[in-house]
Amino acid sequence: MFETLSDRLTGIFDSLRKQASLSESDVDTAMREVRRALLEADVALPVARDFIAKVRERAIGQEVVKSITPGQMVIKIVHDNLVEMLGSSSQGIDLNAPSPVPILMVGLQGSGKTTTTAKLALRLQTRDRKKVLMASLDVARPAAQQQLKVLGEQAKVASLPVIAGQMPVDIARRAMEAGRLGGFDVVLLDTAGRTHVDEALMAEVAAVRTAVNPHETLLVADSLTGQDAVNVASSFNARTPLTGIILTRVDGDGRGGAALSMRAVTGCPIKAIGVGEKLDALEDFHPERIAGRILGQGDVVSLVEKAAESFEVEKAEKLAKKMQKGEFDLDDLAEQLAQMRKMGGMQGLLGMLPGVGKMKSQIAAAGLDDRLIKRQEAIVHSMTREERRKPKILNGSRKRRIAQGSGTSVPEVNKLLKTHRQMADMMKQVGKKGMKGLLGGLTGMGGGMPQLPPGLGGLKDGGMPQLPPGFPGFKR
Repeated sequence: MFETLSDRLTGIFDSLRKQASLSESDVDTAMREVRRALLEADVALPVARDFIAKVRERAIGQEVVKSITPGQMVIKIVHDNLVEMLGSSSQGIDLNAPSPVPILMVGLQGSGKTTTTAKLALRLQTRDRKKVLMASLDVARPAAQQQLKVLGEQAKVASLPVIAGQMPVDIARRAMEAGRLGGFDVVLLDTAGRTHVDEALMAEVAAVRTAVNPHETLLVADSLTGQDAVNVASSFNARTPLTGIILTRVDGDGRGGAALSMRAVTGCPIKAIGVGEKLDALEDFHPERIAGRILGQGDVVSLVEKAAESFEVEKAEKLAKKMQKGEFDLDDLAEQLAQMRKMGGMQGLLGMLPGVGKMKSQIAAAGLDDRLIKRQEAIVHSMTREERRKPKILNGSRKRRIAQGSGTSVPEVNKLLKTHRQMADMMKQVGKKGMKGLLGGLTGMGGGMPQLPPGLGGLKDGGMPQLPPGFPGFKR
């Protein structure tokens, strides 16, 4: 997300940081480059123009001229204005209304509306502990109602039984009645879409709105459509008042122009973003954190939240007991790899770490992506139970068998075993001496910070970002 814009802005600001002082001409040159970068990222022209005007006005002021680090001050000004453009503060789904709270999902066909409805339902049910009912009002698209029912079964969220021949308004009323009788907290109404905004679509949405008076009307828009997503949002907002926007397929959008333009053009807050195909791949939209990602400052807060969400108490307690005994086998390493995958995979995690953007070429050259985690997991799963518990018995023939069974190579098996040995040594230190042993073991390994997984040999010492606990591999 925002990779293209982030790369461009990082290059521009790196040149500003190197200058001891900044003249008005220097600022103007940098702002022209920033403006070009925004337009290339598909940001709406009026939004880009207004953004540059605000930044320039502050950047040529006394606070920058008299600053000891003028380049850093300009970057802070850009960051603050990015946050303002994205919406200043995070606004989640508003459930402050009598139960059942009706939430109307609208958008064009193909924007991911039905899947997003299921994602939102799962999020409200698991994180917010709400009892959720989903209802499909789409009687035009074949199997649309069945699709929501199947997604509901996967997410273990209730869906309204389908009655053939019912019209959208009747389904909406039946859903609200079922919500009241069933003691549901929230009713999500998934409306039909069209390939474009037309009178039939808007009339249907308006009729449903009149029938159920939704507390939230959320537009689901595909970020990959760029400027067209902004146009769709403007059209919907002009015809039916929106309370928020959910952007889908954000993980595949390297430009990010839709996200940057939405709030400024429509005045509606972006409330959530879809960051993957799985039903749990929905995140709250935090303007300040997104601005940090764009400027290469990372998003450690979201990283910690992901870790907390995927944290399994029982497994953590089991590992803690093993650590006290100084034990750490390959099953434990596989558990750590699975934890990384749950937290969003390698690319998702690296994107939240400060400074990683500058090392993209080295990371790409090292082949560091989610396939690495899968290959390492495949290696462990190709071992017998005895081999996972006693890796010392792995001789040459066993390694060849494991490599063949996992579709990898013997050197890859050796790298994984080396990683395991390093982590096992750390656990022994903890078992013997507690936290003092952990710190001593880290120092003995040459620097003390966890390293990226095996295979990232292209990165120079000292250039590694500090990674959170749970990343396999330690610098020797």
